[in-house]
Amino acid sequence: MSEATRNIPHETLQRFVEELFAAGGMRPQESAWFAETIIRSNLWGVDSHGIIRVPTYFERIRKGAINCAAHIQVERRAGAVTLVDGDGAAGAVAGRAAMEQAIQDARHHGIGVSGVTNSNHFGAAALYSRLAAEQGMIGISMTNVRPLMAAPGARAAVAGNNPFSVAIPTFCGFPFVLDMSLSVVAGGKLHLAAAKGETIPLDWAVDPEGRPTDDPKKALEGFLLPIGGYKGLGLAYAVDILCGVITGGLFADEMRSMYHDPDVPSLTGHMMLAMDLSAWITPEEMRRRMERYRGFLRSVPLAEGAPPLVFPGEIEAAQEKKRRLEGIPVPLSTLEILSSLKDEYGICAELPS
Repeated sequence: MSEATRNIPHETLQRFVEELFAAGGMRPQESAWFAETIIRSNLWGVDSHGIIRVPTYFERIRKGAINCAAHIQVERRAGAVTLVDGDGAAGAVAGRAAMEQAIQDARHHGIGVSGVTNSNHFGAAALYSRLAAEQGMIGISMTNVRPLMAAPGARAAVAGNNPFSVAIPTFCGFPFVLDMSLSVVAGGKLHLAAAKGETIPLDWAVDPEGRPTDDPKKALEGFLLPIGGYKGLGLAYAVDILCGVITGGLFADEMRSMYHDPDVPSLTGHMMLAMDLSAWITPEEMRRRMERYRGFLRSVPLAEGAPPLVFPGEIEAAQEKKRRLEGIPVPLSTLEILSSLKDEYGICAELPS
Protein backbone atom coordinates (compact mmCIF):
# COMPACT_ATOMS: atom_id res chain seq x y z
CA MET A 1 0.00 0.00 0.00
CA SER A 2 1.37 3.42 -0.94
CA GLU A 3 1.90 6.04 1.74
CA ALA A 4 -1.02 8.30 2.61
CA THR A 5 -0.85 11.82 1.16
CA ARG A 6 -2.57 15.16 1.56
CA ASN A 7 -3.27 17.50 -1.34
CA ILE A 8 -1.89 20.99 -0.84
CA PRO A 9 -2.19 23.94 -3.28
CA HIS A 10 0.97 24.41 -5.32
CA GLU A 11 1.12 28.12 -4.41
CA THR A 12 1.15 27.24 -0.70
CA LEU A 13 3.99 24.77 -1.12
CA GLN A 14 6.06 27.12 -3.26
CA ARG A 15 5.77 29.99 -0.79
CA PHE A 16 6.78 27.69 2.07
CA VAL A 17 9.80 26.18 0.29
CA GLU A 18 10.93 29.60 -0.91
CA GLU A 19 10.85 30.99 2.64
CA LEU A 20 12.48 27.87 4.08
CA PHE A 21 15.44 28.04 1.68
CA ALA A 22 15.79 31.77 2.36
CA ALA A 23 15.89 30.98 6.08
CA GLY A 24 18.76 28.62 5.33
CA GLY A 25 20.73 31.48 3.79
CA MET A 26 19.79 31.51 0.11
CA ARG A 27 19.38 34.82 -1.67
CA PRO A 28 15.70 35.69 -2.34
CA GLN A 29 15.74 35.36 -6.14
CA GLU A 30 17.62 32.07 -5.98
CA SER A 31 15.41 30.55 -3.28
CA ALA A 32 12.36 31.56 -5.33
CA TRP A 33 13.67 29.83 -8.45
CA PHE A 34 14.86 26.75 -6.52
CA ALA A 35 11.40 26.42 -4.96
CA GLU A 36 9.77 26.86 -8.36
CA THR A 37 11.80 24.02 -9.89
CA ILE A 38 10.67 21.68 -7.13
CA ILE A 39 6.99 22.58 -7.42
CA ARG A 40 7.09 22.49 -11.23
CA SER A 41 8.33 18.90 -10.98
CA ASN A 42 5.38 18.00 -8.76
CA LEU A 43 2.93 19.74 -11.09
CA TRP A 44 4.22 17.60 -13.97
CA GLY A 45 3.79 14.46 -11.87
CA VAL A 46 7.54 13.97 -11.47
CA ASP A 47 7.16 13.54 -7.72
CA SER A 48 10.57 11.87 -7.35
CA HIS A 49 12.10 15.32 -7.94
CA GLY A 50 9.50 17.34 -6.08
CA ILE A 51 8.61 18.24 -2.52
CA ILE A 52 9.98 14.99 -1.06
CA ARG A 53 13.50 16.24 -1.84
CA VAL A 54 13.16 19.46 0.15
CA PRO A 55 14.46 18.03 3.47
CA THR A 56 17.59 16.71 1.74
CA TYR A 57 18.20 19.96 -0.13
CA PHE A 58 17.67 22.00 3.02
CA GLU A 59 20.11 19.85 4.99
CA ARG A 60 22.72 20.47 2.30
CA ILE A 61 22.00 24.21 2.41
CA ARG A 62 22.42 24.26 6.20
CA LYS A 63 25.66 22.29 6.08
CA GLY A 64 27.20 24.40 3.32
CA ALA A 65 27.24 21.65 0.70
CA ILE A 66 25.20 24.08 -1.40
CA ASN A 67 26.98 27.42 -1.58
CA CYS A 68 24.33 30.08 -0.96
CA ALA A 69 26.81 32.86 -1.73
CA ALA A 70 28.05 31.30 -4.96
CA HIS A 71 29.59 33.59 -7.56
CA ILE A 72 28.65 31.87 -10.81
CA GLN A 73 30.89 33.12 -13.58
CA VAL A 74 31.97 32.47 -17.13
CA GLU A 75 35.41 30.90 -17.18
CA ARG A 76 35.93 30.67 -20.94
CA ARG A 77 34.12 31.60 -24.14
CA ALA A 78 34.67 30.72 -27.78
CA GLY A 79 31.96 31.93 -30.14
CA ALA A 80 28.71 30.28 -29.03
CA VAL A 81 30.45 27.95 -26.56
CA THR A 82 30.72 28.89 -22.88
CA LEU A 83 32.19 27.24 -19.80
CA VAL A 84 30.49 28.22 -16.53
CA ASP A 85 31.91 27.73 -13.03
CA GLY A 86 28.99 27.02 -10.68
CA ASP A 87 31.06 27.71 -7.54
CA GLY A 88 29.14 25.04 -5.60
CA ALA A 89 25.76 26.69 -6.17
CA ALA A 90 22.48 24.79 -6.11
CA GLY A 91 22.22 22.86 -9.35
CA ALA A 92 18.94 24.63 -10.11
CA VAL A 93 20.69 27.99 -9.92
CA ALA A 94 23.80 27.05 -11.90
CA GLY A 95 21.70 25.14 -14.43
CA ARG A 96 19.42 28.08 -15.13
CA ALA A 97 22.36 30.47 -15.49
CA ALA A 98 23.97 28.14 -18.03
CA MET A 99 20.81 27.63 -20.08
CA GLU A 100 20.06 31.35 -20.08
CA GLN A 101 23.58 31.94 -21.44
CA ALA A 102 22.99 29.29 -24.12
CA ILE A 103 19.67 30.92 -25.08
CA GLN A 104 21.33 34.33 -25.31
CA ASP A 105 24.07 32.94 -27.55
CA ALA A 106 21.52 31.13 -29.72
CA ARG A 107 19.80 34.44 -30.43
CA HIS A 108 23.04 35.74 -31.94
CA HIS A 109 24.58 32.61 -33.43
CA GLY A 110 21.64 30.26 -34.00
CA ILE A 111 23.02 27.90 -31.36
CA GLY A 112 24.43 28.21 -27.85
CA VAL A 113 26.21 25.64 -25.73
CA SER A 114 27.12 25.99 -22.06
CA GLY A 115 29.13 23.52 -20.00
CA VAL A 116 28.97 23.74 -16.20
CA THR A 117 31.45 22.58 -13.58
CA ASN A 118 31.37 22.71 -9.76
CA SER A 119 27.60 22.39 -9.45
CA ASN A 120 25.15 20.23 -7.48
CA HIS A 121 22.11 18.05 -8.16
CA PHE A 122 19.92 19.99 -10.59
CA GLY A 123 16.62 18.13 -10.25
CA ALA A 124 14.60 17.19 -13.32
CA ALA A 125 16.50 17.73 -16.57
CA ALA A 126 13.33 18.99 -18.29
CA LEU A 127 13.41 22.13 -16.15
CA TYR A 128 16.23 23.49 -18.31
CA SER A 129 15.35 22.15 -21.75
CA ARG A 130 11.89 23.69 -21.24
CA LEU A 131 13.46 27.10 -20.57
CA ALA A 132 14.68 27.06 -24.16
CA ALA A 133 11.37 25.74 -25.51
CA GLU A 134 9.56 28.60 -23.76
CA GLN A 135 11.71 30.96 -25.84
CA GLY A 136 10.81 29.21 -29.10
CA MET A 137 14.06 27.24 -29.14
CA ILE A 138 15.05 23.60 -29.02
CA GLY A 139 16.59 22.83 -25.64
CA ILE A 140 18.83 19.96 -24.58
CA SER A 141 20.05 19.50 -21.02
CA MET A 142 22.02 16.79 -19.27
CA THR A 143 24.01 16.10 -16.13
CA ASN A 144 26.40 13.51 -14.76
CA VAL A 145 26.10 11.91 -11.34
CA ARG A 146 28.25 9.60 -9.24
CA PRO A 147 28.29 6.02 -10.63
CA LEU A 148 25.44 3.79 -9.49
CA MET A 149 24.98 1.55 -12.56
CA ALA A 150 27.03 -1.53 -13.38
CA ALA A 151 27.99 -2.69 -16.84
CA PRO A 152 26.63 -6.15 -17.64
CA GLY A 153 29.00 -8.59 -15.94
CA ALA A 154 30.75 -5.94 -13.80
CA ARG A 155 31.01 -6.08 -9.99
CA ALA A 156 31.24 -2.31 -9.51
CA ALA A 157 29.39 0.79 -10.61
CA VAL A 158 30.82 2.37 -13.75
CA ALA A 159 28.39 5.17 -14.61
CA GLY A 160 25.64 7.32 -13.17
CA ASN A 161 22.13 7.09 -14.55
CA ASN A 162 23.04 10.45 -16.12
CA PRO A 163 19.71 12.01 -17.16
CA PHE A 164 19.11 14.12 -20.23
CA SER A 165 16.17 16.00 -21.70
CA VAL A 166 15.14 17.31 -25.11
CA ALA A 167 12.37 19.92 -25.41
CA ILE A 168 10.99 21.13 -28.75
CA PRO A 169 8.37 23.88 -29.05
CA THR A 170 5.24 22.84 -30.94
CA PHE A 171 3.21 26.10 -30.70
CA CYS A 172 0.11 23.97 -30.16
CA GLY A 173 -0.74 23.40 -26.52
CA PHE A 174 2.42 22.02 -24.98
CA PRO A 175 5.98 21.28 -26.09
CA PHE A 176 7.52 17.95 -26.96
CA VAL A 177 9.49 17.03 -23.83
CA LEU A 178 11.62 13.92 -23.39
CA ASP A 179 13.22 13.56 -19.95
CA MET A 180 14.87 10.30 -19.00
CA SER A 181 17.61 8.81 -16.91
CA LEU A 182 19.56 5.82 -18.17
CA SER A 183 18.88 3.16 -15.54
CA VAL A 184 16.03 0.69 -16.08
CA VAL A 185 14.36 1.91 -12.88
CA ALA A 186 15.05 4.45 -10.16
CA GLY A 187 16.50 3.23 -6.88
CA GLY A 188 13.25 4.17 -5.15
CA LYS A 189 11.49 1.25 -6.86
CA LEU A 190 13.93 -1.15 -5.20
CA HIS A 191 13.16 0.34 -1.78
CA LEU A 192 9.44 0.03 -2.46
CA ALA A 193 9.69 -3.62 -3.54
CA ALA A 194 11.82 -4.43 -0.49
CA ALA A 195 9.29 -2.80 1.84
CA LYS A 196 6.47 -4.83 0.27
CA GLY A 197 8.43 -8.08 0.32
CA GLU A 198 8.13 -8.37 -3.47
CA THR A 199 10.57 -9.71 -6.03
CA ILE A 200 11.85 -7.59 -8.92
CA PRO A 201 12.52 -8.36 -12.60
CA LEU A 202 15.99 -9.73 -13.28
CA ASP A 203 16.89 -6.88 -15.62
CA TRP A 204 16.53 -4.15 -12.99
CA ALA A 205 19.71 -4.60 -10.96
CA VAL A 206 22.54 -6.89 -9.89
CA ASP A 207 23.83 -7.99 -6.48
CA PRO A 208 27.28 -6.92 -5.15
CA GLU A 209 28.88 -9.75 -7.15
CA GLY A 210 27.40 -8.49 -10.41
CA ARG A 211 24.85 -11.28 -10.70
CA PRO A 212 21.26 -10.56 -11.79
CA THR A 213 18.90 -10.78 -8.82
CA ASP A 214 15.18 -10.72 -8.18
CA ASP A 215 15.77 -9.86 -4.51
CA PRO A 216 15.40 -6.08 -4.02
CA LYS A 217 17.44 -6.17 -0.79
CA LYS A 218 20.40 -7.71 -2.59
CA ALA A 219 19.87 -5.23 -5.42
CA LEU A 220 20.09 -2.33 -2.97
CA GLU A 221 23.49 -3.65 -1.88
CA GLY A 222 24.51 -3.92 -5.52
CA PHE A 223 23.97 -1.76 -8.59
CA LEU A 224 21.31 -0.63 -11.01
CA LEU A 225 21.40 -1.77 -14.65
CA PRO A 226 21.26 0.53 -17.70
CA ILE A 227 18.36 0.63 -20.13
CA GLY A 228 19.03 -1.40 -23.25
CA GLY A 229 22.18 -3.01 -21.89
CA TYR A 230 25.30 -1.68 -23.58
CA LYS A 231 23.30 0.89 -25.57
CA GLY A 232 22.09 2.66 -22.43
CA LEU A 233 25.51 2.29 -20.86
CA GLY A 234 27.12 3.93 -23.88
CA LEU A 235 24.72 6.87 -23.60
CA ALA A 236 25.60 7.21 -19.90
CA TYR A 237 29.30 7.31 -20.81
CA ALA A 238 28.58 9.99 -23.43
CA VAL A 239 26.76 12.21 -20.91
CA ASP A 240 29.62 11.80 -18.41
CA ILE A 241 32.15 12.80 -21.06
CA LEU A 242 30.12 15.81 -22.21
CA CYS A 243 29.39 17.06 -18.68
CA GLY A 244 32.63 16.13 -16.94
CA VAL A 245 35.56 15.12 -19.11
CA ILE A 246 35.57 17.84 -21.79
CA THR A 247 34.59 20.65 -19.41
CA GLY A 248 37.51 19.98 -17.08
CA GLY A 249 35.05 19.06 -14.32
CA LEU A 250 34.70 15.87 -12.31
CA PHE A 251 33.59 12.58 -13.79
CA ALA A 252 33.12 8.90 -12.96
CA ASP A 253 33.82 8.19 -9.27
CA GLU A 254 35.32 11.64 -8.55
CA MET A 255 31.89 13.10 -7.77
CA ARG A 256 30.15 12.82 -4.42
CA SER A 257 26.66 11.59 -3.56
CA MET A 258 24.26 14.16 -2.15
CA TYR A 259 22.76 11.44 0.05
CA HIS A 260 25.90 9.68 1.28
CA ASP A 261 27.93 12.89 1.59
CA PRO A 262 25.44 15.55 2.75
CA ASP A 263 28.19 17.85 4.05
CA VAL A 264 30.06 18.43 0.80
CA PRO A 265 29.23 19.69 -2.71
CA SER A 266 28.58 16.90 -5.20
CA LEU A 267 30.52 18.89 -7.85
CA THR A 268 28.48 17.52 -10.72
CA GLY A 269 28.62 18.92 -14.23
CA HIS A 270 25.92 19.91 -16.69
CA MET A 271 25.66 20.62 -20.41
CA MET A 272 23.02 22.95 -21.85
CA LEU A 273 22.25 23.49 -25.53
CA ALA A 274 19.82 25.92 -27.14
CA MET A 275 19.08 26.00 -30.88
CA ASP A 276 17.08 28.77 -32.55
CA LEU A 277 14.16 27.05 -34.27
CA SER A 278 13.56 30.08 -36.49
CA ALA A 279 16.74 29.24 -38.38
CA TRP A 280 14.81 26.35 -39.92
CA ILE A 281 11.10 27.04 -39.71
CA THR A 282 8.49 29.66 -38.75
CA PRO A 283 6.33 29.12 -35.66
CA GLU A 284 3.19 28.80 -37.79
CA GLU A 285 4.72 26.19 -40.07
CA MET A 286 6.09 24.34 -37.05
CA ARG A 287 2.63 24.31 -35.48
CA ARG A 288 1.06 22.85 -38.64
CA ARG A 289 3.72 20.19 -39.04
CA MET A 290 3.66 19.17 -35.37
CA GLU A 291 -0.13 18.87 -35.48
CA ARG A 292 0.32 16.48 -38.41
CA TYR A 293 2.94 14.56 -36.45
CA ARG A 294 0.71 14.22 -33.41
CA GLY A 295 -2.19 13.23 -35.66
CA PHE A 296 -0.08 10.46 -37.14
CA LEU A 297 0.67 9.06 -33.67
CA ARG A 298 -3.01 9.11 -32.76
CA SER A 299 -3.90 7.27 -36.00
CA VAL A 300 -1.55 4.31 -35.49
CA PRO A 301 -3.56 1.08 -35.04
CA LEU A 302 -3.15 -0.57 -31.63
CA ALA A 303 -3.19 -4.11 -30.36
CA GLU A 304 -6.31 -5.11 -28.45
CA GLY A 305 -6.28 -3.63 -24.95
CA ALA A 306 -3.20 -1.47 -25.61
CA PRO A 307 -3.26 2.10 -24.24
CA PRO A 308 -3.27 4.96 -26.77
CA LEU A 309 0.06 6.36 -27.87
CA VAL A 310 0.99 9.60 -26.15
CA PHE A 311 3.12 12.46 -27.34
CA PRO A 312 6.10 13.13 -25.00
CA GLY A 313 5.00 15.99 -22.75
CA GLU A 314 1.28 15.19 -23.06
CA ILE A 315 0.99 13.31 -19.75
CA GLU A 316 2.83 16.08 -17.90
CA ALA A 317 0.58 18.75 -19.43
CA ALA A 318 -2.56 16.90 -18.33
CA GLN A 319 -1.13 16.29 -14.87
CA GLU A 320 -0.22 19.94 -14.44
CA LYS A 321 -3.74 21.05 -15.36
CA LYS A 322 -5.19 18.60 -12.84
CA ARG A 323 -2.83 19.45 -9.99
CA ARG A 324 -3.22 23.19 -10.41
CA LEU A 325 -6.88 22.61 -9.60
CA GLU A 326 -6.64 19.81 -7.02
CA GLY A 327 -3.31 20.49 -5.37
CA ILE A 328 -0.12 18.46 -5.05
CA PRO A 329 -0.22 15.18 -3.10
CA VAL A 330 2.36 15.40 -0.31
CA PRO A 331 3.30 12.25 1.65
CA LEU A 332 2.32 12.66 5.29
CA SER A 333 5.84 11.71 6.39
CA THR A 334 7.26 14.55 4.29
CA LEU A 335 4.62 16.95 5.59
CA GLU A 336 5.60 16.05 9.15
CA ILE A 337 9.26 16.86 8.46
CA LEU A 338 8.35 20.16 6.81
CA SER A 339 6.10 21.09 9.73
CA SER A 340 8.99 20.45 12.11
CA LEU A 341 11.25 22.70 10.02
CA LYS A 342 8.55 25.37 9.99
CA ASP A 343 8.51 25.43 13.79
CA GLU A 344 12.28 25.21 14.15
CA TYR A 345 13.03 28.08 11.77
CA GLY A 346 10.00 30.25 12.42
CA ILE A 347 8.69 30.08 8.88
CA CYS A 348 5.69 32.36 8.48
CA ALA A 349 4.38 30.85 5.25
CA GLU A 350 1.28 28.72 5.67
CA LEU A 351 1.68 24.94 5.78
CA PRO A 352 -1.24 22.66 6.71
CA SER A 353 -0.45 20.42 9.66
